[in-house]
Amino acid sequence: MPYVDNQGVRIHYQVEGLGPPLVLQHGSTASIQAWYQNGFVEPLQQHYQLILVDARGHGNSAKPHDAASYALPLRVSDVVAVLDDLGIQKAHYWGYSMGGWIGFGMAKHAAERVQALILGGAHCYADSMDAFQGVDRADPEACLAALERFVGLRASPEIRAQLLWDEPQALVAAMHDRDSLEDVIPTMTMPCFLYVGEDDQRFRQVEACFKQMPTATFVSLPGLNHSQANMRSDLILPHILTFLEDVGKTLGPIIPGN
Repeated sequence: MPYVDNQGVRIHYQVEGLGPPLVLQHGSTASIQAWYQNGFVEPLQQHYQLILVDARGHGNSAKPHDAASYALPLRVSDVVAVLDDLGIQKAHYWGYSMGGWIGFGMAKHAAERVQALILGGAHCYADSMDAFQGVDRADPEACLAALERFVGLRASPEIRAQLLWDEPQALVAAMHDRDSLEDVIPTMTMPCFLYVGEDDQRFRQVEACFKQMPTATFVSLPGLNHSQANMRSDLILPHILTFLEDVGKTLGPIIPGN
């Protein structure tokens, strides 16, 4: 398994396919496996060099238990460290949910490394994680219960086992309040694509964020909630492939070292 050490935090990543580099960053409580399971990897790797990153606290990456380790600039630096490890100066970036929020962070802290941004189920406004206030972060069961309350579902035995392996203390540490990133919007001159399920509780914020981005592309997915929109690769992939193809025609291919 390829890893890179970022200031003492080991970050796991996987590379698939050939072509212009495209970073894929998953959402909270998931891992790079979600991209495979939801049907994104096979079609995308025919056109792009996919760089799938396990976010810190998730998958096979290191799992710090302190909230300070999950500051947005550090999460952005993990992506940059992976790109540096591969010798890639610039890449397309696609993130869903937490991964989309990290994408806004890429625009704020590492815009020079991004050719185009694809942000799913994520917005640029402040977000409160009240569900995790007062949770005993030393107790894995208490952390797991808080995660279940947050998503509004009781975890199946299989998911429960996965979350316990993932260390729920780390997942809860990562669920801190998010500051507004609205100030980055005027600087986002790279091509941007936003999408969200119309039944997602974040729909209005994502739509409002898009309206502040006059050159961005926006797609809504009728009848889908936050989780479902991430599973329907058959619905969103045609839009993404067209968007990235247009970016390539407009800006030209990503040249190694540029």
